[in-house]
Amino acid sequence: MSLVTTQESRIDELSEYVANTRFRDIPEEVIAQSKKMLLDTLGAIVRASSKRYEAGNILAKFAKNLGGKPQATIINRGFRTNLVNAALVNGTFGYYCDVESHHVQAIAHVAAVIVPTSLALSEAYGLSGKDLLTALVVGYDVETRVSNALDPNQLYKRGFHPSCVAGCFGATAAAGNLLKLSKEKQRLAFGLAGCQASGLLAWATDYTENSRPFQMGIAARNGVTSALLAREGFGAPPSIFEGKNGMFNAFSDKPEPQRLVEDLRSRHTIMEAAFKLYSCCAFIHPGADALLSLMEKNNLGHGDISEITLRFPKPGASIIDNNELKSHNAQYILPILAVKREVNIEDILYERRTDPEISRLSKSTKLVYDEELGPVFPEKYTSIVILKTKDGSTFEEKVVDAKGTPENPVGLEVIEEKFRRLTKGELSKANMEKCIEVVNGFEKQRNVTSLIRLISGTTRKS
Repeated sequence: MSLVTTQESRIDELSEYVANTRFRDIPEEVIAQSKKMLLDTLGAIVRASSKRYEAGNILAKFAKNLGGKPQATIINRGFRTNLVNAALVNGTFGYYCDVESHHVQAIAHVAAVIVPTSLALSEAYGLSGKDLLTALVVGYDVETRVSNALDPNQLYKRGFHPSCVAGCFGATAAAGNLLKLSKEKQRLAFGLAGCQASGLLAWATDYTENSRPFQMGIAARNGVTSALLAREGFGAPPSIFEGKNGMFNAFSDKPEPQRLVEDLRSRHTIMEAAFKLYSCCAFIHPGADALLSLMEKNNLGHGDISEITLRFPKPGASIIDNNELKSHNAQYILPILAVKREVNIEDILYERRTDPEISRLSKSTKLVYDEELGPVFPEKYTSIVILKTKDGSTFEEKVVDAKGTPENPVGLEVIEEKFRRLTKGELSKANMEKCIEVVNGFEKQRNVTSLIRLISGTTRKS
């Protein structure tokens, strides 16, 4: 536990951590986790970058039309642009499929922000694999701590997305570490990040699913901008969290300032990353596991089910209750799982209720706002699924930790297979396997050029 007690020393400690952490300071198991997260996120980015999807086409056209110094690659699109716009586009790709890893307690899509940020800067400045992996660990530590210090429940209450608000600080930390900012300039960078922190939950009403992932692109872009401006000495609020009109007053009624630096250096929060197995909101994942488990244990087909009930912690239930976004609609996702036994990006972009069975089950699925489960949220997304069958039987299962969470982990082989599945059709088989090989030994890479070439569209499947 850190002994830091004052606002000045907290931001100083956080800034010093970002400025001074190097690859040699990070334990081997943490580096291994960062490589696992990198591969997982690259799979999501490559899949999202496909020309099959509208949002990517619009953003790629936007970046190309703006032009600019060719510093960093728009993944799988075959051109380079300035690193700020590369972070914006690739950051949006990171969350588009809603299948990349996340942090449960912080309710943050950290990887979707810090991986594109780190790739853009590493490519632009010729930085090494060790540099990038270090930035991922540092950025993850900062983003999760900012979200928890603000309290993600408070952010949701005020209509803000923790992943974007805190994500701007995670991106700023990753960028500052890569740029080797001094402690003083990193503090300025955090001040500029706070001035740009944003991310309304209004995206939850956008049925196109475009503005949802755009939030991560915003965070990545603004974080890169903050670090670059601070490097040049641009002025900023000196105490952005607890100072006058700071983040804690603006974004939270119940901030916990000590969590900014709690166990800093001794606890790397990237080890708490949860890896997704379904392309949908993480709140639905424990219920998805429970549904599939009940069907398997009791030899049930979708045609046997008459009703699905999901009980979910009351504080977070509204975001997945008949949401306009299919990715965040439990009454849509669970029926798809019952019928298909999987959910992928196409399912959340295109309407599946034209299928008579999915339509029937969607109308027969309900969400209960469970007050008894409320106190565990957001530390746990504990869910209970109750199935009623056409013959009158009732089956119930409770899942506390979804598959892929630290408490219910999946191995590297699962992430590698997920990468192959996501990139199929976008990368050749040879490139898939080479990418896995490169990432698994990424600390040996002198720069990120070979990795970028594998996923940038220069060696597409014929």
